[in-house]
Order: sequence, then C-alpha cells, then structure tokens
Amino acid sequence: MSRTVTLVLVDPTGRPLGALPRYEVPEPWWQQVGSIVDGARHRYGVDVAVLRLLAADRPEPPGGHLTYLAEVSDPPPVPLAPVPVGADHGASHRVGPDLGRRSPPEPGHLAPHPLRAPWAEPGGPARSLAWATAELDRLGRPVTAVRQHRTWNLSAIWQLDTESRAAGAGRAGSADAAGRAAGAGSADAASRAAGAGAAGSVWLKQVPAFFRHEAAVLRWLAGAAPDLAPTLLAADGTGRLLLDHAPGEDRYAADPAERAAIAADHHPVQRRAAGDVPALLAAGVPDLRGPALAGWIRDRLAPHDVAVVADLLAGLDDRLARLADCGLPDTLVHGDLHPGNVRGDGRRRTLIDWGDAFVGHPAFDILRLTDTLDEATAAPLRAAWAARWQADVPGSDPYRAVDLLRPVAPLRMAAVYAMFLAGIEPAEHPYHRNDVPACLKQAAAAA
Repeated sequence: MSRTVTLVLVDPTGRPLGALPRYEVPEPWWQQVGSIVDGARHRYGVDVAVLRLLAADRPEPPGGHLTYLAEVSDPPPVPLAPVPVGADHGASHRVGPDLGRRSPPEPGHLAPHPLRAPWAEPGGPARSLAWATAELDRLGRPVTAVRQHRTWNLSAIWQLDTESRAAGAGRAGSADAAGRAAGAGSADAASRAAGAGAAGSVWLKQVPAFFRHEAAVLRWLAGAAPDLAPTLLAADGTGRLLLDHAPGEDRYAADPAERAAIAADHHPVQRRAAGDVPALLAAGVPDLRGPALAGWIRDRLAPHDVAVVADLLAGLDDRLARLADCGLPDTLVHGDLHPGNVRGDGRRRTLIDWGDAFVGHPAFDILRLTDTLDEATAAPLRAAWAARWQADVPGSDPYRAVDLLRPVAPLRMAAVYAMFLAGIEPAEHPYHRNDVPACLKQAAAAA
C-alpha cells in the first residue's frame, strides 16, 4: 500500500504560493514524511519542510490521498496549481472527490488554530533546527546535514548528521550549513544516504505539552538504566529533545522470545523506579496511581459515548482497590511498551518513546507487550513476568493483578486517545478519531 500526496506550498512568512501536482510515495503511514520531501525534490526540484496534514480522502490511516502544507525557502522552479478545494484547517475525510479539483486558494487553510503544534507553523521547523544546531555546536558536534522524517500531532522528528569539532575544523560553518538545510527541509537524500544511521547521527524530537515529561523520564533513566534508554543530549522544556542515535531498527516483528527478553530487560527498571516514585512525580511524570487513574480516565472520556463500558467505569474504583490488594508496588510505566518502541541491533536493545510514561501499576506494560499475541503465546510471557514479581515481592499476587487490569488497559488507552483528540486541531483528528471507540470495545470485551 502507498499514498498519493498533494503539497500546498507557503513561504516562510506563511504566504500561500500554490500546490504541486499530486505524486505517489511508498509508505502508507500518514505521519512519515521523509519520502514526501524526497519526492518533491526529485520530481520537481523543490526543497520543502512538511508542516502538517490538511486533508485526507479516507477516515483513518493508512494510505489514500493526502494533502499536506509544506514550507519552501526559495521560489519553486516549477509552475504551481491553485490550492485544492477542501485544503483548509478544518477539513476532514469528507472532502472526498473535491480533493482532485482546483479552485482559488481558500483563506481558511492557513487560519490560526489554538491547538496547532509549533512545528506545524511556517518557520516552526527552522526555529527548532536552529535550537538543535546551537545545542550541538555547544557540545562540539556541528551539524552537517538534516533530514525530516516525521510530522504529525504527536511529534516532529528530524535526523541530524554531525561530526566532531576536530573533524569539521576545515569545513564551512556548521550553523550556515544547518541553516540552509533547515530552510530546505532536508539534505540531499542520495549524497547523505551513506551517513544515515551513522554513529554521528542525532535525532531532534519535538512533542506536544502532554508528552513533555519525556525529558524528565530520560534524565532519570540515564542514571537508572543508561544502557536501556536513549541518551538525552539536550532539552529546552518546551517539548524539544535532542537524542543520540540508538543503533539497530525498530522491532515491530519481534517474536515471543524477543518479547520475553524485552520484558526481562524492563523489570529491573521498574524495580528501581518503585523506590524513586517521589522523585519521578516531582520531576513531572504523571501520577496515575489507583484513584487518580480512575478520575483521569473518567475526565478524558467524558465527551465520548461510553455506554459500552458503563459497567466497567461504574466499578472502576472498586476494581482498582482490589488491584492494590495484590501487593505490587507502583512504579514507572512505559505506557506503550510494544516492540515497535524498542530498537535493537542483535547486541543491545533500547526502549524509546517514553512520552506515554506515568507512575502507576507495572502490569500495564506486560499487558501492552502481549496484547497482540494469542493466549497460548502470551501466557508464558505473563507467567515469567509474574514469577519475577513474586520473587521480588513475596506474598504478592501478580496473576490476579493482570486479570483485574485486563479490561482497564484498553480503557486507559481509550482515555489516552481521547486526550490526543482534545489536544490537537480538527484537521488531524483522522489520525485518532476511530481509536477511542475501538479501545472501548476492547475494554468491554475484556470485562
């Protein structure tokens, strides 16, 4: 499956310039924009920074035809078409066939929105890359090239190639080089291919307010489990993070044996974090322990139809009280511990994307790690997890804890997606619109 895309172009001041003809990109996932940037350059000679999704011709990912807003620093060398109908800030999948027609630009497609991410505004990528360049220059790692990888409501991610100060002594100024790359949106893909994923790569990640505690979690992990977490090089408190490259690839296809190893790696982290809960909370990690979790879930699901889980919500406080009786300590929970959030190269594993982390019950992570497996495959992984906790906390009942949390885990995920929808602008709702009812159905079935 692939995507076709239309890019609506603006200059750094936000002035609309027109639209490129639609073209195809290989990845179906809407937030992946590296191939969009490459396609604009190779097809039309235009260097772009993709800002945000404007419209989609289907209700949810993946695939389809998407319209994105993109920034250019120089006038495009090709004729541009008028902006497509429906490419406004509140457009949704209902635009349908209108997406293929052309008309004069609509003023709404650039209208401000209070929930728009800072990286989704003209000039936003350049400002973030300027911050990253200055930080890396301070660390003695001047930037030689940048490449945009992802942009959507949950993050913007750029790869920055760097070199040591000594290696770059005779080169052109790194700030100038990075500035040119920031305006262009990425470095030339062909000439930089050999450096992609090299030891000198650094990742600029920018996240919304509800993920800003990720930097605090990574600082704690640097002392507690430095070999298991990404190295945080810098953070500015507004959601920008600089992360050193973690070798390997995302382990989406991890087999049961590798998932078992991930769970075993994660256990010592949770054991240590159980003794550091006050420090984690003081650093800003969300508190989702017991009654706080019940209130948090209800508050976020209040705007949604929750009839399918009405009984589960009504009995949630009692269920969580029984969970406390199981004797396991509250600790640091990754919050989204699936294999895709693990990078590995055969020698080591790195747990990434800690923005969903919270202080709460450790069983949430083993349930997430096994939730796509059939019961016969998942049961031994949960048994190994339970045995580790029984050894550490004699008299505890990890098996009962898992059973009690089984319907609460998808209920919490429904609340997470509801939080996303409440914190992002309407044009990006298709990313998550169907996730809330889907998770509520899973919770009802598990209950």
